[in-house]
Amino acid sequence: MTKRIGVLTSGGDCAGLNAAIRAITYHAIGTYGWQVIGIRKGTTGLINRPLEYQELTVEFCDSALLRSGGTTLGSTNKDDPFAFPNPDGTRSDRSYDFVEGYEQLKLDALIGIGGDGSLHILRRLADQGGINLVAIPKTIDNDLGHTETAIGYHTALEVATEALDRLQPTAASHQRVMVLEVMGRDAGHIALGAGVAGGADVILIPEIPYTLENICKKITSLAKKGRTFALVIVAEAVKKENGEIATLNKEGGRPRYGGIGQYLGEKIQSLTGAETRVTTLGHVQRGGQPCSWDRIVASAFGVSAVDLIAAGKFDRMVAWQNRQVVDVPIADAIVRYQAVEQGEIMVKTAQGLGIYVGEL
Repeated sequence: MTKRIGVLTSGGDCAGLNAAIRAITYHAIGTYGWQVIGIRKGTTGLINRPLEYQELTVEFCDSALLRSGGTTLGSTNKDDPFAFPNPDGTRSDRSYDFVEGYEQLKLDALIGIGGDGSLHILRRLADQGGINLVAIPKTIDNDLGHTETAIGYHTALEVATEALDRLQPTAASHQRVMVLEVMGRDAGHIALGAGVAGGADVILIPEIPYTLENICKKITSLAKKGRTFALVIVAEAVKKENGEIATLNKEGGRPRYGGIGQYLGEKIQSLTGAETRVTTLGHVQRGGQPCSWDRIVASAFGVSAVDLIAAGKFDRMVAWQNRQVVDVPIADAIVRYQAVEQGEIMVKTAQGLGIYVGEL
């Protein structure tokens, strides 16, 4: 019997999603002769009426799709099916509409590509509707448990590293301290990795406390050695020294992380007298072409996810461990938060390079 499988991307976009969609389509059609249905706008595509979807073909998923950023299917990070926003501002449970949409499309299985929040919602929906779910991890924060990497992380890391590479010459030219704020909702993997790769002098991440006094000591010690500039990289979720969260407001007044770079820049300039400039990368880290490693990982994940369906293994997430793809229970992956650990190799490497990484 020909299987008919669905695929959707949910949560924030990132580079490499289209490579996964392409791999799923190629393998499902070319190896198994199945039909592949792409669900538009994440979970919202199965909630809206009429349903929003398209059949995916090998011709549609050509090599141009492999190279493109974002997600050709679209995504959502706000339309929670269990608290779906209504036009009047209220919210209602539309989870049954999602399950009904899955059934109307006569799908045999669903591949969900998302982070911890998205996979938590998808698993609830699967439990409720008896949906055969397979998950693929994607998060630029790289904070999902039981996988060494997720789609999007390495491209975001490359973007942040390139930003430091570009800031260093102008910092040296004008004798400035450059502060770079990068994404990192709760985990500091991007800041830590880019800081080591990009030659930062100070790396601040939410997992490790810091003091302004020691940041400034590090910067002034460089000046005493004849260095006329410094590079500081900070994850957006790092708190102010008094423990307050730095937030910005966007449309609708919903708070979001942001502003810690500006806070640190002002403090550093005030305490050291050094001319300081702040750069916030923001969504630049999510956009653009995926790097080679994200294309490779996404392709491997897509192929393996299809194989799980063929084997009848559901409620599983594909994961990268020890240079190969394995599968783990979705519940285990979303319950285990993969933050930076103080004794891990990247922290030790930063310390060994003389980088200030906080109070260890």
